[in-house]
Amino acid sequence: MTRTVDAQSTDLGMGTVMTHRASGKYAEEALRAVGNEAVRLEELLSRFRPGSEISRINRSAGLKGEKLSADTYEILSCAIEFSRTCQGFFDVTVGHLVKLWGSFQNTSKPPEELRIKQILPLVDYTGLVLDPCEKAARLQKAGQSVDLGGIGKGFAGDKFLEVFKKYGVSSAFTNIGGNVVTLGTKPDGSPWRVGIQHPRLEDSLMGFVSVVDKAVVTSGDYQRYFIDSNGKRHHHILDPSTGYPAESGLVSVTIVADSSTVADALSTILFVAGMGKGLGLLRRFPGAEAIIVDMGLQVYVTEGLRNCFQAGEGINVMF
Repeated sequence: MTRTVDAQSTDLGMGTVMTHRASGKYAEEALRAVGNEAVRLEELLSRFRPGSEISRINRSAGLKGEKLSADTYEILSCAIEFSRTCQGFFDVTVGHLVKLWGSFQNTSKPPEELRIKQILPLVDYTGLVLDPCEKAARLQKAGQSVDLGGIGKGFAGDKFLEVFKKYGVSSAFTNIGGNVVTLGTKPDGSPWRVGIQHPRLEDSLMGFVSVVDKAVVTSGDYQRYFIDSNGKRHHHILDPSTGYPAESGLVSVTIVADSSTVADALSTILFVAGMGKGLGLLRRFPGAEAIIVDMGLQVYVTEGLRNCFQAGEGINVMF
């Protein structure tokens, strides 16, 4: 008889708290391997790590290309494809713009408009050129900078699933700072229930979505932000076309998809694009569904989630 082990762990990594649960004969070994995978990916992909491949690309901007590992080349290829497909609402070359805005903590005013205008021409994903033969990448303009904040945790979630499967785990749940990825069902055979944070009530949920083998990722204006002296909220999701926080009429976008990478990128893309354009773009990704909250706190849920989204008390939902 096969011994089944239920195990869980909590780690710090990728600038956030990560929690993992797994069930299977080698669940504990799988969790250790996932922890090691998180460290490996951060060392490859974080622009905050001077020795990472992303940092090497950024330092070589305008000078030369850099040979890459298979994982770094893969995520950059995905990022460029999202930018092409989604009309530039997503741009992986926002590194200097993100740095200019800072952490959105311990501040109460935005950067100077002149500085934003100076940096904006460097935000151009077409300047990130990949060489499929050499598995290399180069930034064409000096001063350009790659930042994987809108896709990196999603990519890591997919890689964690690969590790779980390698260890024969058939039931797992990973939460990377709010980016949730599920493998199979819960050990008892029921779907995983993932809570959707209320964007204006800190300890409250908009509702739950029940999922099996899905990723659930939310982008919202409440995650990192500051309020300026005029009472205006400035959040961390930047519009690559303006250099300022996106003003699309939305406060929260949750994507449910088979791929964590897709869910992560699309949550940002729809948030920046807004309701109308965003839903049009969503249709280009079969199987991806959305839960969208607008400025009036009206919740919109796409048809594919009708039978698996449960609204919280007092929450009005439109399908």
